[in-house]
Amino acid sequence: MKVLVLNCGSSSIKFQLFDMALKKLLTKGIAEKVGLKGSFVRLEKNTGERVRFEGEIIDHLVGIEYILGIITSPDHGSIKSLREIDAIGHRVVNGGEKFASSTFISDEVEAAIEKYCEIAPLHNPANLKGINAIKMLLPDKPQVAVFDTAFHQTLPEYAYMYAIPYSLYNKYGIRKYGFHGTSHYYISRRACEILDVDITTKRIITCHLGNGASMAAVKNGKSIDTTMGFTPLEGLIMGTRSGDLDLGVMSFIMDKEEIGLSQVNTLFNKQSGMLGITGISSDMREIEDAANKEGNERAILGLKMYNYRAKKYLGAYAAAMGGVDMVVFTGGIGENGPDTRAEICSDLGYMGIEFDNKVNKNIRGKEAVISKPGSKVTVMVVPTDEELVIAEDTLTIVSQLKEKGTIHADKINS
Repeated sequence: MKVLVLNCGSSSIKFQLFDMALKKLLTKGIAEKVGLKGSFVRLEKNTGERVRFEGEIIDHLVGIEYILGIITSPDHGSIKSLREIDAIGHRVVNGGEKFASSTFISDEVEAAIEKYCEIAPLHNPANLKGINAIKMLLPDKPQVAVFDTAFHQTLPEYAYMYAIPYSLYNKYGIRKYGFHGTSHYYISRRACEILDVDITTKRIITCHLGNGASMAAVKNGKSIDTTMGFTPLEGLIMGTRSGDLDLGVMSFIMDKEEIGLSQVNTLFNKQSGMLGITGISSDMREIEDAANKEGNERAILGLKMYNYRAKKYLGAYAAAMGGVDMVVFTGGIGENGPDTRAEICSDLGYMGIEFDNKVNKNIRGKEAVISKPGSKVTVMVVPTDEELVIAEDTLTIVSQLKEKGTIHADKINS
């Protein structure tokens, strides 16, 4: 079975095509600046060859049509016909309390995703655009939604509730949902596979550190807490997001700056975080260069704040689980930032972490153990593969429905 995985953002479409029978990635790429000037598609073949296609992409429908044309083209395609695509798996950011696992996209499921646009206005609408585009372009192909929030549906009530009037939870579903769930799910399991240990007996702190960042406490294979909350704004300091913040700051800024809700939302989501602190960039590489090569004081401050926040949560989650057996880093910064990993894990010998600085310095973007052999807590780097999880879930769900007769044979390779 061949599965096309789509991750639609507001102005981008990431895609990967898998041959699940061969467990092989055939091609991947991204359409960028969708609906904007200068739009293009960047393709990376499984040979490593990269090709860029420029052209106007006015919306997600046109973008996905363009992508389908590229992956079936004689010169750059990895399949000969769209008939070879058996199913499409979509990343969907928020599934609320309704979806604790991936699911086949029916009209009812699509309506629920649309309902959750209210609490995920930056993400779910774009995810729906991808789903609707496939309905128009490949109407006979089954589609599956894989939710960022699903893995965190195992949080206990005392961990996901906010101390606000309970009536607001009943009326609007205001609670912690958590995000990056597919990544936390993958790396916690992959880390245990690498070490050949049983995940149902382990206490794991997973650290997804990128432009968006979150951590999770995974106890016996289940998420019991995570840093992101009702929205992806809560928790760690991120590229442009503030992370944890005194709520009183919002009303104070609105009053003093005479700005409204839309403007303050932009302030905390797109103008804060490392960009806001340093005034340099949201890119950690540029900030580290400014700190290490130029001695920029705000860059140094930003890095200290970033690492301190993550270290605090590491300690908190160890307390929540009654200890920790493994710490796993992933994401653009987690996989490629040895200085960040070293700072977060420094002075934690009392927790049982014996960090191997020498090994850590040479690890970028590959699976590795970066704690010393005798360390009570194993610290690891595990590159995430959310798209593979989406493809695997899509394969499982579509295969099961086909066996039950819910999806007829003409829906596969139609």
